[in-house]
Amino acid sequence: SMAEEEGSRFPYVFWGSKNIFGLANPEEVRHIQDAKGTGFVDAMQACGFTLPAAPLAARTDIRAFVELHIEQGCVLESNGQSIGVVNAIVGQRRYTVTLNGESNHAGTTPMGYRRDTVHAFSRICSQSIEKAKQHGDPLVLTFGKVEPQPNTVNVVPGKTTFTIDCRHTDAAVLREFTEQLENDMRAICDEMDISIDIDLWMDEAPVPMNAELVAALTRLCETEQLNYRIMHSGAGHDAQIFVSGAGHDAQ
Repeated sequence: SMAEEEGSRFPYVFWGSKNIFGLANPEEVRHIQDAKGTGFVDAMQACGFTLPAAPLAARTDIRAFVELHIEQGCVLESNGQSIGVVNAIVGQRRYTVTLNGESNHAGTTPMGYRRDTVHAFSRICSQSIEKAKQHGDPLVLTFGKVEPQPNTVNVVPGKTTFTIDCRHTDAAVLREFTEQLENDMRAICDEMDISIDIDLWMDEAPVPMNAELVAALTRLCETEQLNYRIMHSGAGHDAQIFVSGAGHDAQ
């Protein structure tokens, strides 16, 4: 993959591939930081790069981009298949959510007096996961990072920050589910006298792959008698930026 494809270090995705097609706005990364407080610009400079003053010019010499990738999942292996020909990449919405309540002594604060942000988070997480399961495939929902504060054994946590990652192949379904999720979180926090800040920092639409390239890869699998299936990719990839920028792609 290319630079910062996944947004694992900084809250920004596809920096490398977006720059190939002039889709990256330098202003969007100028002030962001990683979990340790290192700025995006500082990290670039440490690697010998400088932040461009304006979006780079788009390349026009790329006809197609075929991305080879492991599945990162269990569908192919579970079905005894070797190859997945991807016909679409899911859309993704990612959030960082901060809950603020009140830190208090774990022994001297009765349960009815608490504004416990971990309790609020646990209700949000449990309710949302159950709704995602009821909704069914291909919707997936993940609470991947949770940071309670002060994070010690004898203090009621007065602040909790967590992330949400939600994905689906249909943009309308993805938006509807996550907007309801936002409403549910606010309702729980209102009930528990907890303040909530919801930061939607990634909103990527689903991307269909180029039909001609998908057909060509399918024919190749059949010619070589490979055990394959046509499937969507539940993970984001640089390939989807090539669709947006150049209009051709396959994975």
